[in-house]
Amino acid sequence: MVLENPLTARPRVLAVPVVPPTSRVRGVDVGALRMDAEGFWGRRQAVNAAATLTHCREWMERLGWLTNFDRVARGEALDERTGWVFSDSEVYKLLEAMAWELGRQPDDALEVAFSTLVDRVARAQDADGYLGTAFGHTGQAPRYSDLSMGHELYNMGHLLQAAVARARAGHPDDELVQVARRAADHICREFGEGARDGVCGHAEIEVALAEAGRAFGERRYLEQARIFLARRGRGTLPVPPLQSAEYFQDDVPVREATVLRGHAVRALYLSAGGVDVAVDTEDSALLSALERQWENTVARRTYLTGGMGSRHQDEGFGDDWELPADRAYCETCAGVASIMFAWRLFLHSGDVRYPDLIERTLFNVVATSPSADGRAFFYANPLHQREAGAPAADGVNTRAEGGVRAPWFEVSCCPTNVARTLSSLAAYTVALDDDGLLLLQYAAGEVRAGGWRVRVQTRYPDGDRVLIGVDEAPADAARLRLRVPAWAEGATVAIGDAPARPAAPGWFDVTDVSAGSVVTLTLPRQPRLVFPDPRIDGVRGTVAVERGPLVLCLESVDLPAEVSLEDVRLLPGAPEAAGDGALAAAVIVDPPGSAGPLPYGARADAETATRSTSVPLVPYHRWAERGPSRMRVFVPLARRAGQDD
Repeated sequence: MVLENPLTARPRVLAVPVVPPTSRVRGVDVGALRMDAEGFWGRRQAVNAAATLTHCREWMERLGWLTNFDRVARGEALDERTGWVFSDSEVYKLLEAMAWELGRQPDDALEVAFSTLVDRVARAQDADGYLGTAFGHTGQAPRYSDLSMGHELYNMGHLLQAAVARARAGHPDDELVQVARRAADHICREFGEGARDGVCGHAEIEVALAEAGRAFGERRYLEQARIFLARRGRGTLPVPPLQSAEYFQDDVPVREATVLRGHAVRALYLSAGGVDVAVDTEDSALLSALERQWENTVARRTYLTGGMGSRHQDEGFGDDWELPADRAYCETCAGVASIMFAWRLFLHSGDVRYPDLIERTLFNVVATSPSADGRAFFYANPLHQREAGAPAADGVNTRAEGGVRAPWFEVSCCPTNVARTLSSLAAYTVALDDDGLLLLQYAAGEVRAGGWRVRVQTRYPDGDRVLIGVDEAPADAARLRLRVPAWAEGATVAIGDAPARPAAPGWFDVTDVSAGSVVTLTLPRQPRLVFPDPRIDGVRGTVAVERGPLVLCLESVDLPAEVSLEDVRLLPGAPEAAGDGALAAAVIVDPPGSAGPLPYGARADAETATRSTSVPLVPYHRWAERGPSRMRVFVPLARRAGQDD
């Protein structure tokens, strides 16, 4: 589908996060799906608006991250500035979340809070457009004196993304937009061809500049994004101790890489920006390289939950098949970045694989992070918690992998990333193409987009039926396309009173749709066993259980006090449905122990089953909601009698 090119003409104002100049599919406004307040995602979006946005702002005020901007504006010395050098970015991500939320539904109090915060940021901008509170002022190191770890361009990238949200939500001349354009102009002067030859150690500016170019009609911004992308991979960034060029994606040029590597969030942000540049410059070779990297990364370096990043050391990707459950890092921000990357590939190709991965990541990473009240978060998302975490501190938590949701972190990138994702979530659930409407993710509510008005009734993922009532449909594009998830073998679609028809995983097209049409999609949600690839050493001999789009887990709080999590073995039979989880047949084993002082022996004696039982498995996104617990997603399989070790 060819759209009006936003680089040369101002498009109709829609609050859409990603607007390529050409695409097979186009996204919809963040308010296109009005989610029911009691639905799975509707509840989370409402909590995000009512609690999380204020929670984030209050913490930034409490820690002085907002005061940093006031001090710069007053010309004070900032040699004792509070927060990490990237704390500015959290302010900008919060502004982006607020801007999308205001685009979704107007709110006078939120509008005042937004404008007040923008004014504080704007007053700190230097005359030449530079904006940052950690470098370049009295008592601080010079600007761009630490491109590897200084995060200056990363910070301003998030500023641009916030401004794009504000402009797209109907405020193209807002003060934040003017601030961001001055910053982008500064970056182009400072880092354009013939100027400073460098890149930022934390990719983000690339995807931000590309989308700002689209939103503001400035081809220069896209060109600067292309320049940054082309400079990556030459090994020019100074490498701090214990790091590597791979950590910064500065080891191999983007178009020559075969898989994502290094710091997961950096890699995924860079890849998202790479898709934007490739699409806008019609660089098919670059786009093919990024598609290949996505395929290889998903096939060999991605967890069952959709989480990415197996190494705590670099918050990064491991090697192929390096996916240990207990050392999984799976940073929440990496989940958000994965959605950004996959979404852009989907808009270009229309390939169903991308919304399939987005669904997995939304339900099992993004939904896992925030607490029910929206005021505590997981930073890391392991798939096996060996020790119950200690209750989170009321203040700043220094550890990202504590096993409990914490109200704030010393590095608090994840709360604001969750906030901006939830406030813009509707834009990733529905899409349009030349032939009609695409329902990508299933959430209860009303869809209004492209001349369509559709009512979706469902308890998904806790129910298996999605009832779609069409109230309005354009006469010239009346095709309704439904995504049948890859896991949904045995799905059916019924149109009106007609008998249900089988619907294989992939796309199911309902044609000749008109006002009054009713479509029922049934997605079987029987619990199913999922076996890991035998090349994944860390979970060989184990099995996981999924139900619908949800990964399930075993928590210690559901076991008798005398039973250890390590001593449970699942029987290979199909689990039974139970509530929104499952009941699996299991045996409790008596480990044989070792013959010597080390936990090894000359031979492995057979484990002895002490009793058979059923163990409840609950959705992974709910783990630790009942207090600190031990948990595992992959549970060992019981050995059959006579089976070799």
